[in-house]
Amino acid sequence: MADSTSRRYLEPGWFTRNVFNRTMAGLTKLGLSVWGSRVLAVRGRKSGEWRTTPVNLLSYKGERYLVAPRGEAQWVRNLRVAGTGELRLGRRAEVFTATELPDEEKPALLRAYLERWKFEVGVFFDGVGPDASDGELSRIAPGYPVFRIS
Repeated sequence: MADSTSRRYLEPGWFTRNVFNRTMAGLTKLGLSVWGSRVLAVRGRKSGEWRTTPVNLLSYKGERYLVAPRGEAQWVRNLRVAGTGELRLGRRAEVFTATELPDEEKPALLRAYLERWKFEVGVFFDGVGPDASDGELSRIAPGYPVFRIS
């Protein structure tokens, strides 16, 4: 799980923060899911206030996951502490419990995530795509937090 090799984080630029994320969050708040998008709400680990961000909810083999393509984002740190949050779509809010996965369970999920959203998040994977070997996906796994949602 989290160790010094997983402290990878790619900060979003101005366009992503101010245009793309706001557009995706706005559509999702209206109840329009774009390829499985949701608004993740989790309590801040220091403030206790609700923090929100748009996320891609991955369904894989009957279970659901959140993958952090940018690495150890604030929502990842908050979710590790809180252990629970909400996935919002329109007026619906689904309360969930999150379990962070160990690195050895991540390769198949990273592959599935890239198969679905490479067009959107591929740049965060440094050339590693859905056709990468299991070894390559295992090598990068520590830098990509993954949570099982239940």
